Amino acid sequence: MTDLDEVIGRVHREEWARLVATLARRLGDLDVAEEMAAEAFATAVERWPVDGVPPNPGAWLTTTAYRRAVDRLRREVRREERHREALMLFDSPEPLGAIDDDRLRLVFTCCHPALAMEARIALTLRMVGGLTVPEIARAFLVEESAMSRRITRAKTKIKEARIPYGVPLRDDLPARVGGVLAVLYLIFNEGYLASNPAKEPIRAELTAEAIRLTRLVRDLMPDDGETTGLLALMLLTEARRAARVSASGDLVALGEQDRAAWDRALITEGHALVRTRLAAGQAPGRYQILAAINAVHTDAPDIRDTDWSQVVALYDQLVRLDSSPIVRLNRAIAVAELDGPQVALAEIDRLPLAGYHVFHATRAELLRRLGRSEQARAAYDRAVELAGNSGEAAYLVRRRDQLSGAS
Repeated sequence: MTDLDEVIGRVHREEWARLVATLARRLGDLDVAEEMAAEAFATAVERWPVDGVPPNPGAWLTTTAYRRAVDRLRREVRREERHREALMLFDSPEPLGAIDDDRLRLVFTCCHPALAMEARIALTLRMVGGLTVPEIARAFLVEESAMSRRITRAKTKIKEARIPYGVPLRDDLPARVGGVLAVLYLIFNEGYLASNPAKEPIRAELTAEAIRLTRLVRDLMPDDGETTGLLALMLLTEARRAARVSASGDLVALGEQDRAAWDRALITEGHALVRTRLAAGQAPGRYQILAAINAVHTDAPDIRDTDWSQVVALYDQLVRLDSSPIVRLNRAIAVAELDGPQVALAEIDRLPLAGYHVFHATRAELLRRLGRSEQARAAYDRAVELAGNSGEAAYLVRRRDQLSGAS
């Protein structure tokens, strides 16, 4: 890969969502916005090797995409009214602020309640998160063709129902924010642990964008506990990023991470947000409990100092809100530290998660601690087979191969 290829790739990661969001607001059509953004990047691939990379790549792409859109409108519709509409693309700048951020507008549009929840999440991951259709299909465990149809139907419904590109009125925010938070958390998780084995194990641009947008939602709703909880959860998770990947590209387990490499500023901010919610005296929701669990982990100077009884108690509280198998799996991981691997294994073996790689990875670690090496090796094999993240797969292979040395 040449230096120019790297530059174009970086600009694509940084500018795609902003460009699509801006075009969607101006053009009122997600399909056209996505097409014009793609054409602008295709033009960049042709022009930048000859003309050089412009000083402001984002502005260059925006101008190029607008010009393409104007040309398209002129070609397709010659009526004077639409012609004036095309010209107004350059003549109607709007002030931007926290509430008027184009990407935040696009998030609320993609998360409109007229769309099914799965369609909202998939569309936002595509349009705002910049994920490919195959990546989103893997996240949903569905075929690529089915996911492509789902996204197309969602875009068509937005157009046909004339769903506005904007942030809802303040009185409507409480009813809309839950779906938005769910999507932002999924975007963050895709950055935290990329599902595509061809991608880097951690996609920092996605975690950064999810945090940025969550901050904007909190600006809109500073008293909403779950918004604050999600921001705290993201910050406390992001704080560990520098220690999560080894020099060889393997993911590093929590107990093996260099805690001196954790971002203390993010941890301090995240802890302050958790304390703010505790002081509010309101029953916490899912994100607030997860943030509190992460606060316990990041408060311990060493893995041996972790207050596992508090972690289990918090998971008990979370299970009352969400008793899904994945929540119970995570609780069992904490139980293993408190009550031992045998107790945890008995709980895990009851969970219907045969297709989930973390289930098999957790079983492998517990079996390893119990000295059942052959069973542990088989569990590692299954976890590696199911893992989509390259760093995670490398870590699991290393752990499996260490069994031979241990035995």
